[in-house]
Amino acid sequence: MTDASAVSPRPSGSDAASDGIGLLRGRMLIQTRPTFVKKVSEQIAPSLSGLLLCGDGAMRTAQRMRRDEAYNGVLLADPACYEQAVATEESPFPESEAEGFFLNDPLEVSLSRQRAVGVTAPITPTGYIQAEDSDALRAAVLRIKELDDPSVIFAVPIDVAWLRNEESTKQLIGYLQLTSGPKAIMLGGQMDPLARYAKAVSHLRMLVTQVPDAALVRADLAAFGALAAGALFTAFGASGSLRHVIAPGEKAQTSRKGGGGPTAPHVLHPELMDFYLGDNLAKKYGGTSAPICDCYACEGRSLDAFTSNHTPLPAQAAAHNIAVLMGWLRDLCAIPSGIAQEQWWHDRCRRAVDQYPLLNAALRQPGTFKVPEQLNRWALAAPESAPVPLEAPEAQRTR
Repeated sequence: MTDASAVSPRPSGSDAASDGIGLLRGRMLIQTRPTFVKKVSEQIAPSLSGLLLCGDGAMRTAQRMRRDEAYNGVLLADPACYEQAVATEESPFPESEAEGFFLNDPLEVSLSRQRAVGVTAPITPTGYIQAEDSDALRAAVLRIKELDDPSVIFAVPIDVAWLRNEESTKQLIGYLQLTSGPKAIMLGGQMDPLARYAKAVSHLRMLVTQVPDAALVRADLAAFGALAAGALFTAFGASGSLRHVIAPGEKAQTSRKGGGGPTAPHVLHPELMDFYLGDNLAKKYGGTSAPICDCYACEGRSLDAFTSNHTPLPAQAAAHNIAVLMGWLRDLCAIPSGIAQEQWWHDRCRRAVDQYPLLNAALRQPGTFKVPEQLNRWALAAPESAPVPLEAPEAQRTR
């Protein structure tokens, strides 16, 4: 057990900073709750990925993995203070320690605890930065500048409204350019935050390309788009709640009718590049044969097989999802970085968009599968130096 009152000195020198951060460069981690870590850790590609544990129990689990299980892969433990508290000008890194430790700096205490359990690099316990709250953002940035430790990952959990227009995006970029070291951007908002504003995807790319060592974590499809655009690293959420941030005090909205929890695991449809509840996916295919998945976890299993939460279907669905993501990641990393990777991602998104009308026609059910808005925007966001296709994706032409 780490004593919160004993803040150990941070490592000094460029070697200490470069060791952990160098290991993160170019990776897409999988972000997960500690309770699901075993389902995830067995499926990731160690040379290209790693684990980002999140929330309650993250540091205990990281310590157990390092000490008792001899886990030697890339491992981060996000305190996720932004889930519970809003950042303010007075307290950008909210106090989260037990009563009695109030004299300690919550930032230093958290970083010390993370280092003590053996994480690859520590992450700041930043509160949620609300839309237009430049005072809280500035306070966090100034504290990071004062810390002056490039081995620390500066967590930047922001409301997606920061990306709503060019003015606010440039303001965000200007602040983040003042800090050295990695900046882990997390987007806040209900459902799919990047679908809220028409230019959010292009502004995210602007952020990644103009802020040195910008990373994108707690993400969905954008984890690939950001990595292709040159992000230091990214993290894909293993569950829907870990693919965005909900502002403290808000209840997560859901597209499920009638409320209640999901009745089946979420399943990634590779050709459509979207997640569906397993039972809903089976209903969409009805009496028609669903695609056979050739990922290394499924080995020929049909995509409509994950119809309930009965064991072992949730574990099998999780393994399928990560196996597909790792396949995409291998393909991306096999391409030279720069414009070639961006073009690969753009082309993949365009092909997925084109699959929707074809699949609906094959099922004779127009509108059964609907293109997610974020996927549409990635499909239209051609790399700046790449030739723009003469025709838009099929789903756009038919609107």
